[in-house]
Amino acid sequence: MKDFRPLRFLRGGHLQTLLGYWSRRKLRWTLDTEDIVVDHADGVRLLLRASWQADREARPTLVLVHGLGGDDRSTYSIATGSLAWRRGWNVVRMNMRGAGESEALCPRLYHAGVDTDLLAALEAVAARTPRLAPLGFSLGANLVLLTLGRQADRVPGGVFAAAAVSPPLDLAACADALGRAGGRVYERHYVRDLQSAYRRRQALLPHLYAAHRERGLRSIREYDEAITAHYGGFRDAADYYERSSAGPQLVRIDRPTLILSAADDPMIPGESVARWPLPPSGVVRREILPTGGHVGFVAATSAPGRFWAAERVMEFLEGFRPAETRERTR
Repeated sequence: MKDFRPLRFLRGGHLQTLLGYWSRRKLRWTLDTEDIVVDHADGVRLLLRASWQADREARPTLVLVHGLGGDDRSTYSIATGSLAWRRGWNVVRMNMRGAGESEALCPRLYHAGVDTDLLAALEAVAARTPRLAPLGFSLGANLVLLTLGRQADRVPGGVFAAAAVSPPLDLAACADALGRAGGRVYERHYVRDLQSAYRRRQALLPHLYAAHRERGLRSIREYDEAITAHYGGFRDAADYYERSSAGPQLVRIDRPTLILSAADDPMIPGESVARWPLPPSGVVRREILPTGGHVGFVAATSAPGRFWAAERVMEFLEGFRPAETRERTR
């Protein structure tokens, strides 16, 4: 495939980030879908949306994990899933607990460290198809890497490779970046969405979530201090960031994994991605491109919505695709 080379006037972190949204805003999932409900511990129920090839057990499965404020309808997931489907893969789009339409099943709060949720989802998919690869975006990218590292001995054996696009490997550094001038426009958007989500969950589970706790919060760090840490079992926001950041866990990953990021990501400082040691085996590949923004990577590509990262990720995963799944690809 071609290197990522956006037109000269389409470079820059903010521009690429906004173009990513604009280029994919009309994408919708149109393939037949089976809803899979995974009953997890402590009453948590996860909603997975699976689109199977006719001979699903003979095909690899891509498990897509959305970012903060997203769900199975997130357009970066749809762009990547559509490309994977054309290449003969099954596609499963995971909703984190309470995200999207899974709110009706389990109106609970998710966060960057719920690795046992992803583990439960992978186990459910592995029971239906033997070869699979998780791919996360933004917060979901951190979750994929955290799970592969922290839960390395529990990840299903059928997981043959993985990928992460724009992962916030140091959550504290990313919260600081959002609080600076260049990130505040994104922070305000996220905080408003998080406050709205909290109010919906509080109305559904008033015995669990206190009323008005979201009021007056102006930053991601304030939200994580008052709500994420409080209800997630962490001492405070700093404890949540330290225990839920995937960076320190990268060295424990034991299967082929691609980390794709951009140096001009306005939400994730490049140094916070680059500084973590990787396994000496070379099983983890880290690619930090000069431009691309946050889950932007807008350029000419075979993927819908001009999402170059989707093609790069699929090229990587195809390189480790088990031989028994390579027949009759499209």
